Amino acid sequence: MKKLTRKWRKSQEHDDLSLPTRDDSTLDDNRPMDTQEQEEMVRSFERSLAQQSRLWRSVFAALLLCFAGFLLYSIFQQVSSPWELRYHAYFMEEMSSWMIISADWVAVVACSLAIMGLLHESVDHRQWIWYSFSIGLVLPVFWLYYMLRMPRFRWDVIWLPFGPLSGAGICLYVDHLLSSSSEEIRRLRGHMRTCGVEFVLDYGKGKSANKENEMRKELLGCLKARRLPLQMVCSTR
Repeated sequence: MKKLTRKWRKSQEHDDLSLPTRDDSTLDDNRPMDTQEQEEMVRSFERSLAQQSRLWRSVFAALLLCFAGFLLYSIFQQVSSPWELRYHAYFMEEMSSWMIISADWVAVVACSLAIMGLLHESVDHRQWIWYSFSIGLVLPVFWLYYMLRMPRFRWDVIWLPFGPLSGAGICLYVDHLLSSSSEEIRRLRGHMRTCGVEFVLDYGKGKSANKENEMRKELLGCLKARRLPLQMVCSTR
């Protein structure tokens, strides 16, 4: 126990002599940050956002791809063995086989457009998701019309009318969150540059020290406020 106590005291003394960092809980968070520190922090946000954006877009695109693959399997089964699948057999007396196949193809197209919108890196990539959402609005009208004509409403096939529509809606939500986070980081960088310009203009007026401290505290306060809408995107850990 005495040896452990001595080792612990030595480690404490060593920690006290180490240089403080911004992650230390004993460090005053209001300490001004220089321009390089501000730039590094904003760049870390940008790198984290880029990584998380690729991750979540890939995850939801993969989920939609699996759903589209399942729909293709349903089309194949309906062509090769009509009405063999239970969720298709429910509509045997209500519609013909080609209508089932056509509706499934429309769902595949809707999922494909949403996947393109998530993975496409162009400025108008969100339009592809809106196209998917618009096509997805047709499917509930089609399927619910025949589902309501059935003797008993089948809740186990509710994914037929609302599956592609829900997928497109979730993609729109994810894209909105990621775009909002990117916009907040751009505003943060623009705010940093604006404060830097004001500091340069006030340099010859004897206000440089106060202006620098105000600018740095304001930027640090903005970062500490965690105003970004998607916390998991902007986490630097």
